[in-house]
Amino acid sequence: MLATPVYAGKLAIVIDDFGYRPAQENQVIALPSNISVAVLPNAPHAREMATKAHNAGHEVLIHLPMAPLSKQPLEKDTLRPDMSSGEIERIIREAVNDVPYAVGLNNHMGSAMTSSLFGMQKVMQALGQYNLYFLDSMTIGNSQSMRAAAGTNVKVIKRKVFLDDTQNEADIRFQFNRAVELARRNGSAIAIGHPHPTTVRVLQQMVYNLPSDITLVRPSSLLNEPQVDTSKPNNTRPVVPGKPTEQPRNPFKGISLCKPKQPLQPVYATTFFTVLSESISQSQLMQYMQHQWQGWGKRVQ
Repeated sequence: MLATPVYAGKLAIVIDDFGYRPAQENQVIALPSNISVAVLPNAPHAREMATKAHNAGHEVLIHLPMAPLSKQPLEKDTLRPDMSSGEIERIIREAVNDVPYAVGLNNHMGSAMTSSLFGMQKVMQALGQYNLYFLDSMTIGNSQSMRAAAGTNVKVIKRKVFLDDTQNEADIRFQFNRAVELARRNGSAIAIGHPHPTTVRVLQQMVYNLPSDITLVRPSSLLNEPQVDTSKPNNTRPVVPGKPTEQPRNPFKGISLCKPKQPLQPVYATTFFTVLSESISQSQLMQYMQHQWQGWGKRVQ
């Protein structure tokens, strides 16, 4: 009688940026169906690849562009913290329509957006209308996603490992093994990668040879796993582009005193009187008196 293996760790793998490269994306779809895909809603092949992935049994997410802190070209309809609730609702509504079969949403870039509590609260309120979970790609450590989801019906899970920050095959293997170790140690882990040829090649080799105590799962199966929120509250309201920030009514903060670089040296009495006598002897009054005295001497002779 064969014993049922007890799995020590659950590993979820999500491949982002679907919708632009069907050739590589079809190779991902050929991988085990527990690997999930995240589709950019404005990509030219978004609907096609979301449908293909779903039909092959993969879980589909919306890979929604969100504003980064760095200045770079942005995708159409990138979410920004200063957007109104109505604008964010419109973008999410259109994304749901453009990516059929989606059950979750994760952020594309987004360090500026996800670190804004006010911005993410608007996102969570909109997501709650569609019964979508939020996978935080964790592009910034102080993401406010879990705080923003409080009081809504949106469940939040977090990425632990990026597989392919580089396109070096050895680096991707290292990151894959790191994800396995985190899943084993913590009970679960989510790794995110992209449909690059090198990443696809590593996945083709490694997902079929997982350790016996690790099982490949969909992100949605981790929604009830314990999540730790290590963020600090960020209640800063977003600044509307082009609008000057409000200046404090009294910006004066006083004058800082200059501190001496070295402690002051003591002045002794002998030094004091020497300096004083030199100063008196060199003064104009003293020189005048000396001149007059010399003149009186000549008259007496």
